[in-house]
Amino acid sequence: MSQKSELTAIAKLFFKLGCISFGGPAAHIAMMEDEVVTKRKWMTQAHFLDLIGATNLIPGPNSTEMTMHCGYERGGWKGLFVAGFCFIFPAVVITSIFAWLYLEYGQLPEVEPFIYGIKPAVISIILMAAYRLGKKAIKTNELVVLGIITLVACLLGVNEIIALFGCGLLGLILYILKKRTSTLHSIWPLLLFQVSDPLKIGTLKIFLTFLKVGAILYGSGYVLFAFLDSELVANGWLTRQALIDAVAVGQMTPGPVLSTATFIGWQMNGISGALAATIGIFLPSFLFVLILNPLIPKMRKSNIVSAILDAVNVAAVALILAVCIEMGNDTLTDWRTILIAVASLLTVFYFKKLNSAFIVIGGAFLGYVLTFI
Repeated sequence: MSQKSELTAIAKLFFKLGCISFGGPAAHIAMMEDEVVTKRKWMTQAHFLDLIGATNLIPGPNSTEMTMHCGYERGGWKGLFVAGFCFIFPAVVITSIFAWLYLEYGQLPEVEPFIYGIKPAVISIILMAAYRLGKKAIKTNELVVLGIITLVACLLGVNEIIALFGCGLLGLILYILKKRTSTLHSIWPLLLFQVSDPLKIGTLKIFLTFLKVGAILYGSGYVLFAFLDSELVANGWLTRQALIDAVAVGQMTPGPVLSTATFIGWQMNGISGALAATIGIFLPSFLFVLILNPLIPKMRKSNIVSAILDAVNVAAVALILAVCIEMGNDTLTDWRTILIAVASLLTVFYFKKLNSAFIVIGGAFLGYVLTFI
């Protein structure tokens, strides 16, 4: 098969997945496995599992990076960019439509009752994500302690990014103490630049903010909301209500949850802000996969890198819990929102395979009904 034909096949597959992949990263990866291993036999099951492991070693959204890895393995660097772009594109277009509608009609009385019910439903979805991630992340008692420290630090106002990498550093120190070694072989994260001026939100500032978040986003895409709460809400660039609504849009659309950056960017600076946020949030993933793919086998065998990542994953869960607490303080203000939150929480824990989009729709319906009581 010619390279053009390969790239066309890659584009068709990942565009299709981008249109139908609801349910979060685990569901996305399961669909990918069925397509590239079982149906098309582009790679072996063992190699596909190696690529899944690789996504946990670099920052960025896991399922989106899996598309890039698969594209790279099938079509080289061109396949990487084609797969990533085609997977992201449908979500970005759909989210842009939601963003425009929200900006135009989101404050009208006819829409507000639905938004009222969506917010507490979203909190239950994020809590479920924290629960699932926590079961995988908490492997030792030391990691439990690191998670609690990170959660307390975030609630006391420590910047989420500092808390995340601080926890990773503590995990590295614990590993060194356990191994009683005096030699340190580690990969230090790049210095993070800060975007600080809250008085003017230009396109470049939006791009740099989302580029920074995309460059250090470990764990689940849900951690994005913890970072954006710190970067945008705390600086007064975005209301927490708009952030929560962005989470809801992310659950109602297929593809990567990071496409909510498009929604947020649109609220901040229209279509140019949406483009800047979208490019900024996804660009690091393309570069990381392109540069680090050949190094993955060696990195996966490193005990030190594994120790850092174990701690970072626990910190990611703590960040999710912290932002849920903050959202709960702002959202659960009366019996109606509490009722919707409890009903949504029971639903997500009882019907564990239920698509989260239905939780959002159910919350919107309850919000609409309860506002008339």
